[in-house]
Amino acid sequence: MKLRTIFATGLVLSAFSVTMTTTSAEAATSRQSWLVQQIYNYNHPFAANLPGELATKMTKMATSAFYFYRGTAHLFYQDVKNTAVWPVSWYTNAVTNSVWLEGDMHMQNMGGLRDANDNAVFDTNDFDEGYWGSYTWDLRRMAVAILLAAEENGISSTDRQSLVKNFIDSYASQIAAFKGNDNELSYRLTTSNTNGVVKDTIQAADDKTRSSLLSKYTVVSGNQRYFSAISGSLQPVNSTTLTAINAAMPGYINSIASSKRKSNGYYVLKDAALRLGSGTGSLGRYRYYLLIDGPSTDINDDVILEMKQETDSAVAIAVPGNMPAWTYDYDNSSRVTKSMKAMLNNTDVLVGYTPLNGLSFFLHERSPYQEDFDYTLLTGYTKFNDAVVYMGKIVAKNHALADKDYDAVLIPYSMDKEITDVINGDVSGLKAETLSYALSYTAQVKQDYIDFVNAKNSGAVFY
Repeated sequence: MKLRTIFATGLVLSAFSVTMTTTSAEAATSRQSWLVQQIYNYNHPFAANLPGELATKMTKMATSAFYFYRGTAHLFYQDVKNTAVWPVSWYTNAVTNSVWLEGDMHMQNMGGLRDANDNAVFDTNDFDEGYWGSYTWDLRRMAVAILLAAEENGISSTDRQSLVKNFIDSYASQIAAFKGNDNELSYRLTTSNTNGVVKDTIQAADDKTRSSLLSKYTVVSGNQRYFSAISGSLQPVNSTTLTAINAAMPGYINSIASSKRKSNGYYVLKDAALRLGSGTGSLGRYRYYLLIDGPSTDINDDVILEMKQETDSAVAIAVPGNMPAWTYDYDNSSRVTKSMKAMLNNTDVLVGYTPLNGLSFFLHERSPYQEDFDYTLLTGYTKFNDAVVYMGKIVAKNHALADKDYDAVLIPYSMDKEITDVINGDVSGLKAETLSYALSYTAQVKQDYIDFVNAKNSGAVFY
């Protein structure tokens, strides 16, 4: 309590600032050898399978500090683990250190989509790193992403800092608004309660059509639909792989709750292709598109599934075992499936998982009605601020939903109450702490990016 009182007077904030200023200088120091080794260790397990995809990953990561950050969540959590340099938050406790996280928060892991009830919404769209950890890690990771993207977009230093503070304000306000009620169960951002680029993103997703998606990725021959061969994007699989995927389909179907399961004919596999060049951090893992029959034998209502290889969450680097493996059936694709269901309202009914060739795969619909968020459109402070305020609300919704509302056996708490209580009204302190951490860590990312590019240009081996 004494600590909280001092925080309120600003004295501890000053001391914290001094600590983080010292850390910032350390953070910006080159650590190239360590960096190269960490990137190699993380990516080498996939090198024998898809080396071309890993080469694409390194090229993407070299384009900007923001893309480097996108591709290195594992570095973030290596640093989170190093609490001597990167301090833990004052605004957490044992319960709020086990919040269900998205795990890789940045602007491009949100976007426009239609949920299972055909609501056009803005929400989180990537759950590969879903895991239990401190709620502040989602906030800190997004805060760094905001600073990097805003600097790239030419936003001033003062305004960049305001964006981070407003993101935290939005999060804290929304998580508090969920306390004592069940509003998170129906909360969503739509075109009716958003504006700016977020609203445009929702509208763009809603305006899309199934026929456009099918035309983009498939061709029709002899009244049958097949995947197109698209250089650098889509590569038809051989008969052996197609047979193996077909044999894996019953496992996928059985992973879907019986109440959500379609008739067996819906899931009939018609074709499959290897998806190339998609994403950043997950490049190097197998990703397939599957063409299934859908609701009828009409080739115009065929459905595309995305089948994505899953591995351990990067969050687990910082807190191994914090989400016990039994909670996700000792299967990382089950972990991702549960993470998605926990954090979204009206989740895609085609979400499921299955093993394939000894690897773990997560499946969901490659929906025709989705639109990636383009942070480069946030060309001024007002546009950027509108977006981060909405993103703060979505992160709060994720944390509030993924608690006893989803599964009281796994998490027997109301996280909106627990997080609000641990903040204890000191939102200004949480803002100052998060901003100071984010400024310091952004300096680290920018230095790491310089070291990465120099190492890459010098021929360093990253996988």
